[in-house]
Amino acid sequence: MKKAFLELHLSVFLAGFTGILGKLITLNEGMLVWYRLLITCISMYFLFRYQGALKRLSWKDIIPIGSTGVIVALHWLFFYGSIKYANVSIGVVCFSLTSLFTAIFDPLINRRRFDTVEMLLSMLTLAGILLIFHFDTQYRTGIILGIISAMFAALFTVFNKRLIKRFDTKTITFYELTTGLAVLSIFAPLYLHLFPVASLLPSTMDWLYLLILSWACTICMYLLSMSALKKISPFTVNLCFNLEPVYSIILAFAIFHENKYLNAAFYGGLACIILSVVLQMVRVSRHPESLSTAH
Repeated sequence: MKKAFLELHLSVFLAGFTGILGKLITLNEGMLVWYRLLITCISMYFLFRYQGALKRLSWKDIIPIGSTGVIVALHWLFFYGSIKYANVSIGVVCFSLTSLFTAIFDPLINRRRFDTVEMLLSMLTLAGILLIFHFDTQYRTGIILGIISAMFAALFTVFNKRLIKRFDTKTITFYELTTGLAVLSIFAPLYLHLFPVASLLPSTMDWLYLLILSWACTICMYLLSMSALKKISPFTVNLCFNLEPVYSIILAFAIFHENKYLNAAFYGGLACIILSVVLQMVRVSRHPESLSTAH
């Protein structure tokens, strides 16, 4: 169990850089996600083939796995849209609502009873988001996009929990992201028509940031998180990922000086979110059965 928590928190730490890189990359959210998927899928193919870890799947198996990949692609689109329309701090804090959506979706999809404690902890996170939501009207579009992103992130984790019981995590990750890339490519002409861009090619620095985003913050992060998910419940995984804003916000303050644009309501909301994570950590340390994959 200790190894699972170590893998989980390392994946959260890597995830903390995704918002920063999204802000540094000059591409819009659609092209950013497309290049991230492209680099990641190509890298995974050669890495996993070299390791002999890539397994062929039937179309019957590819369909549910690929559908989950479309969900993660949508999560990324809305997540980076939130950052582009608001800032890193807003985007990553809204991501914390993933635990609320998980507390709702997991019982509905897996047909288990609703957990009262999960719902109460999620309400604490929601209270934090509501505090932040009202602090400045100029960020409301970004906040709405961030909330939608959190919804897709919750669905992704819940469905992945079911898939990893049947398939190898590396195979799942490759087929998910490859399908996400294929679907995004199909809709790219329509997307670019609605949201035209000056250039389709990344700059030199964009390429560097995209490589870091794809290799460290995608491949390594997802493999670590899915390995942890074998031993830890989806709710606990997503609640731990609420620590991602802490890492991202510290970096955003240092790099982009975003603290100049945030007020007491933001910090109050962030405090509620951090408290929900601490309470969940105390809860699972006292009741290890709450970490069961059957949870």
